[in-house]
Amino acid sequence: MSKVRRGFIDVPEGQIHYRTAGSGSGVPLVLLHGAPASSYVLAPMVAEFGKSRPTYALDALGMGDSSPPAVDNPDTAVYARAMLAALDGLGIKQFDLHGMLTGARVAIELAVSQPERVRKLVLERVSFQTAEERDEWLKNFAPKVELDDLGTQFNFAWQFVRDEFSWFPWYKRTAQSSLNRTLLDASHLHYKVMEMLKGITTYHLFVRQGLNYPSAERVPMIAVPTLATEDVAKRITGAVAKKHPPVIDCGMVTADDIRNNVAEINAFLDA
Repeated sequence: MSKVRRGFIDVPEGQIHYRTAGSGSGVPLVLLHGAPASSYVLAPMVAEFGKSRPTYALDALGMGDSSPPAVDNPDTAVYARAMLAALDGLGIKQFDLHGMLTGARVAIELAVSQPERVRKLVLERVSFQTAEERDEWLKNFAPKVELDDLGTQFNFAWQFVRDEFSWFPWYKRTAQSSLNRTLLDASHLHYKVMEMLKGITTYHLFVRQGLNYPSAERVPMIAVPTLATEDVAKRITGAVAKKHPPVIDCGMVTADDIRNNVAEINAFLDA
């Protein structure tokens, strides 16, 4: 794998933190993570993609080491503009874009609003909630966390990250919601919790913009070449259905899973 480096770039809100690997004059690939995570969970993919193309994984506003949003209730457009400002600062004009989960909403918005800059798009794990599901998730999935001198924020972050690996949604600890997985590796759990804690007072904003985003309306408006999971690809004219299972957190899969996923995406980007 290629070496992963880290850096910061100035944006109006402060700074965006990113991980990068690879070099050369090819079209850069930009990766956008889900929640409640950061580019940390994508570092092995950054390294694998970096073997063949310049690759960047950016922390969303208020996630990981990036500055928080400058408004109280940011929508998806706010996060998309920040990502675009970061890429402008890095001197990246046209790019390929990969988004997953919450980050996929930002990727969709960028592809729809900036088709002259997004050359090709890859989407993984885009869900389409009913109004009832959205309202339930807004209420329960990502509660606002207040810091206190008892340190309850530490316990909450640990339980959230641990339980989202075993149940979906994480707060429904029932047999029906079980993902039938073994426990998350303790080391990965520790470092992922540390990443969540960095943005513990703002992570809910990133989650909520994703839940409020009108994915069902915006996805069919995508006009750039797209590779997506089958349920999403059928909503986009000319999209290619992805064959390999999505990799949304490199700590939850094997090295072979990462290599196979990257190989399929590379083949699409290079076609």
